[in-house]
Amino acid sequence: MQEKIRNFCIIAHIDHGKSTLADRFLEMTRTVEKRQMKEQLLDTMDLERERGITIKLQPVRMEWNGYVLNLIDTPGHVDFTYEVSRSLAACEGAILVVDSTQGIEAQTLANVHLARQHNLKIVPVVNKIDLPNSDREKTASEMIKVFGFDKSEILYASGKTGEGVNKILQAVAEKIPAPKGDPTKLLRALIFDSTYDTHRGVVAFVRIVDGEINKGDQIEMLGTQTMADALEVGYFRPKFLPSVKLFAGEVGYVVTGLRDVKNARVGDTLILRRNRVPALPGYKQVKPMVFASIFPVAGDDYPLLRDAIEKLKLNDAALEFTPENIPALGFGFRTGFLGLLHMDIVQERLSREYGLSLVLTAPSVEYHVILKNKESKAIHTPSELPDPSLFESIEEPWVSVEILAPQKYIGPILELITGRRGMYKNMEYLSNDRVLITAELPLANIIIDFYDKLKSVSSGYASLNYELLDFRSADLVKLDILVAGEKVDALSIIVHKSVAEIEGRNLTLKLKELILRQQFEIAIQAAIGGKIVARETIPAMRKDVTKGLYGGDVTRKMKVLEKQKKGKKRLKRIGSVDIPQEAFLAILKK
Repeated sequence: MQEKIRNFCIIAHIDHGKSTLADRFLEMTRTVEKRQMKEQLLDTMDLERERGITIKLQPVRMEWNGYVLNLIDTPGHVDFTYEVSRSLAACEGAILVVDSTQGIEAQTLANVHLARQHNLKIVPVVNKIDLPNSDREKTASEMIKVFGFDKSEILYASGKTGEGVNKILQAVAEKIPAPKGDPTKLLRALIFDSTYDTHRGVVAFVRIVDGEINKGDQIEMLGTQTMADALEVGYFRPKFLPSVKLFAGEVGYVVTGLRDVKNARVGDTLILRRNRVPALPGYKQVKPMVFASIFPVAGDDYPLLRDAIEKLKLNDAALEFTPENIPALGFGFRTGFLGLLHMDIVQERLSREYGLSLVLTAPSVEYHVILKNKESKAIHTPSELPDPSLFESIEEPWVSVEILAPQKYIGPILELITGRRGMYKNMEYLSNDRVLITAELPLANIIIDFYDKLKSVSSGYASLNYELLDFRSADLVKLDILVAGEKVDALSIIVHKSVAEIEGRNLTLKLKELILRQQFEIAIQAAIGGKIVARETIPAMRKDVTKGLYGGDVTRKMKVLEKQKKGKKRLKRIGSVDIPQEAFLAILKK
């Protein structure tokens, strides 16, 4: 009965109570037995439970008052927006949750914008009304002002105590439209996620748009033209529950037996084999925004790291990696992430799930080099930058930033933005004391410590959301580091010309502390092309060669000192300097 199906997701800013609300839904619909119930039930990864955040979207099917409710619990963090957009494409409606103690935050705005792009019916909910510092009226008036909701539409609930949750389920049944698929047409299903099972291969999470799929059907992925068999079909309750078939409008899973997740790409259309039907609108291929290199601490662990990162890729469609070799650090991988939290999660999962000790370099971004023949070349490391005579300009990525903060912190926040080469665009008051600041900044100036600094200048109250805008030409230069006259490629960085000298001075000072003194003087220089912009000198170790001499003519002493001087001169010419691994890491980690 398609008119009795409701497909919806929960969207909210991080930590506004999505997963707790989902727990109450599971309890009230008796989807999970009381004895199996635990907090954050849909967050299955240990990391999710520890940090109290959702990382992967998680679907579940519930039955309530004759309705079939298919819920997709989504992450709230900016780095996992791609997970949210995939969930929205599989739904007709969304529950918008706002914390009554915090009000609207940056990610709330971004998620509502995404939901409206997908034409979803939004059910607004003011959550955490059981807390003593809850201000439900202020939060509701913010939602009315910013999103244009009617006061009668807004529901009040507590995901913790269960108060008002029944009314939310009622609103889902009454207000969210039923799916519009045609059960008589040929099968078309949207793959909105996939996971890898060691024994059964790729399991595709699908939303059936038209037609139906039976266990044992011969299927095809339209985009990759990969053939497979539907070894099993079923629902999420929230564990896999096998069924005979899935109908139009339903959300479920298909076990394909495929051995490579790339063949069941997220956003692809699943059809019955050799039926030519038009593809469903999929998703934009997700592009990494932040790049860092991962190396094993022990060089022998490289094969283990390669296996681990390949297995992780099966579960994380956004992860990209290519092999890399830095002489001082050995073999590793240049890896692409969606943001710093994504990078942190990947490192943590590699360390925990595969027992690896890892070294991560400082994150950087992708640059576009416009060559003389007008071709554009993407580069991720300074060593890939061609000779300045071969290209016309370098372009760097810029992002649009939305910052929500109390009014009294406007000054320090604007100062922070302009200090990072940012451009202030707009300011909007959501209430008497809450301001939405819109600005544009270079991505490279955000990814290292912008979020930490923002939290610091706003006493922890500001929230941040950003999305990629475009690539813009900038006066960027490659800063080379020379040790004893020799260029060390692994220590080169790409910086804006205005801060090149300061960066050069900082790097040379840091290296002076880390490189051990030798018998000869060592010059550490920072250079842009042929111009030296900073220099530090490590003085030679002075050995007392006259210690054994006593009495007699002073010329004996002079002769020995002269001999030492000549030796040092020769050493300076032919001696080599070993740069310790700590020095590389200190620079790479900034």
